Amino acid sequence: MGTPDPLIDIHCHLLPDLDDGASSWQESLAMAELAVSDGVTGIVATPHQLGAYRHNTPDRIHRRLNKLRDLLQEKGISLQVLPGADVRIESDLLERLDGGDLVTLADHGKHLLLEFPHDIIVPVDSILQALTSRQIQPILTHPERNRRVIRQWPLVEQLVEKGCLIQVTAGAFLGSFGPAIRAFAEWLVSERLVHFVASDAHGSRSRRPLLSRAFHRVAQISDIDFAIEVFCDNPYRVVRGEVVPVLAREHRRYRFAQWFRWRKAG
Repeated sequence: MGTPDPLIDIHCHLLPDLDDGASSWQESLAMAELAVSDGVTGIVATPHQLGAYRHNTPDRIHRRLNKLRDLLQEKGISLQVLPGADVRIESDLLERLDGGDLVTLADHGKHLLLEFPHDIIVPVDSILQALTSRQIQPILTHPERNRRVIRQWPLVEQLVEKGCLIQVTAGAFLGSFGPAIRAFAEWLVSERLVHFVASDAHGSRSRRPLLSRAFHRVAQISDIDFAIEVFCDNPYRVVRGEVVPVLAREHRRYRFAQWFRWRKAG
């Protein structure tokens, strides 16, 4: 069963030899083929930055992205791939951002994907405020999988009230991370505290770049319009560099299949 709109994945470790994601170009292509077969038309490739991955400079990320684009075109895989990063929250994040060391989603300078250190909640109020003052929308990745956050469900609502967007992992709705995480993810949807669902894929055999089953599960929990918003419309706003509604949801529908159609050079 398909989905009514093309799916866009804003969090995927598709680029090889940069982090714990794809281990080779062959693996990247296998992941791309899986995504396309699942109805995904666009992926923001988001290798880790900061933490143990300070070596992942924007230049390094862009060089691998350009090579992957060439390989996709050569193999006839119709997937649009855009630059990004999964940025660990650390004390020098703003300094790194202002120095041009971090990659924003789709390179628009409008959205930054942020990750808490594992199982830790660090104070983020000043970071959220600083990003907002720079007209950058922060997107917190997979809070449902942070052991500290899962014990403090209202914390996510507080973050949203401060302007933070929330991205939940598709596999959380399918029980891939256990029943407690599934319950938390479903509660977040029921409370309309989710702005994106993304794969956070790391390979073609496990943690795969698949979204369609999660789309239908979210539609069951909420409704089809909300599923389209978090799998299609809001990701499309990101790849266009547009503002994503944080609290007051807009229900303006985008028609964007043509934008993601792959055009071969020549």
